[in-house]
Amino acid sequence: MLSAAASFRCASRSLEIVISSLQPGLPSPSWFCGRLWILRLGYYKLTRAKEKAEDWVWIVDHTVQVGAEKCLVILGLRLCCLPEDRSLSHEDVEPIALFPVKESNGEIVYQQLEDAIQKTGIPREIIADHGSDVKAGIDKFCQKHQQTCSVYDIKHRSAILLKNELQEDKDWVEFTQLSAQTKKRVQQTSLAPLAPPNQRTKSRYMNIDTLIQWGCEVLTFLDRQKEEPNKEFVHKQIEEKLGWVFSFRDQLKEWEELLQVITIAESMVRKQGLSHGLAHELKELLVPVAHTERAKRARAQLLTFVAEQSLKAKPGERLLGSSEVIESVFGKLKRLEQEQARSGFTGLILSIGAMVSTTTKEVIQKALETVPTKQILIWCKEKLGQSVQAKRRKAFASCEKTEQKPDQFRKLA
Repeated sequence: MLSAAASFRCASRSLEIVISSLQPGLPSPSWFCGRLWILRLGYYKLTRAKEKAEDWVWIVDHTVQVGAEKCLVILGLRLCCLPEDRSLSHEDVEPIALFPVKESNGEIVYQQLEDAIQKTGIPREIIADHGSDVKAGIDKFCQKHQQTCSVYDIKHRSAILLKNELQEDKDWVEFTQLSAQTKKRVQQTSLAPLAPPNQRTKSRYMNIDTLIQWGCEVLTFLDRQKEEPNKEFVHKQIEEKLGWVFSFRDQLKEWEELLQVITIAESMVRKQGLSHGLAHELKELLVPVAHTERAKRARAQLLTFVAEQSLKAKPGERLLGSSEVIESVFGKLKRLEQEQARSGFTGLILSIGAMVSTTTKEVIQKALETVPTKQILIWCKEKLGQSVQAKRRKAFASCEKTEQKPDQFRKLA
């Protein structure tokens, strides 16, 4: 489940097939048994002792689901363990804290951060996006603990840059609208392989690369059609459904260059972190790439941002500049939850602990030996309470008891 993205039932069924073929009659674990194992492993990693040091980095963000609840998640690693020339992986970070709450503000986040000090000591760095409550809590924490610096995630900063550049761009608005319309028109036709990608409604400016790439690929395809027509598609239909992309040739080139500038900056900060001199190295990479005014403007803003964030590092120190690993963990959580995400937070929030840090046979054995199922049930009751689905069943059950059934239905019952 953790390594191959299998669902609970898929993992259980796969084990049953393998075990029955090797040793018929030997029982295999149910899907619910596997669920409890994951929660016990996650709880063990979350609560086990962490080494206290002065170079911890906290990666902080909220995850939200159906309902009013949200959960502040803190992942961490030490700067001495920061990998070189590659992005962080799930195995690189350690679960520090999970704080499910029904309401959140700057004061609540600040207190949650203060509570987390008991795990690692005062951190050297806290990296997060600029969500209002998270930012307010981190700012107050850093005011009290001067040795801690606050770093703004490069991915969220570049998304703001893109939003400022494109949200008032009439050509971009028209392009996205026509793409959405084209998606509906061709997805049930022979042109489905050429359909535009789905456009996200949330964090849309963090995921526009696929749409721009689609536009550039369609232009290349349409140009090639003039010289070597693809017989799998009807030329008239292509012109009718996708011909509008021709009118965005210049804009796509400009958007692609803008995206290239941002991608280079994000990749460099993600892999190399923040340190003195990084902005100069980044400038050397971006100068040959940016030609349009829009790309040059983005380059200037990113260089200024990277220079400001890099100044927070001490001489010879390298700070973490990207919090994308926590976004990846949230994505894996939602994949694991599947339909359960519609019921609000459940005990599966503990699976975050199981997803990160190194999982060996020894770690699993220790977790199952020291964390009983009863402990998981107590934690869920204290931290989560009833899920949305449980509250729904309770509400509807009370309605059924008080509602009077018509005579014909009473007879049938």
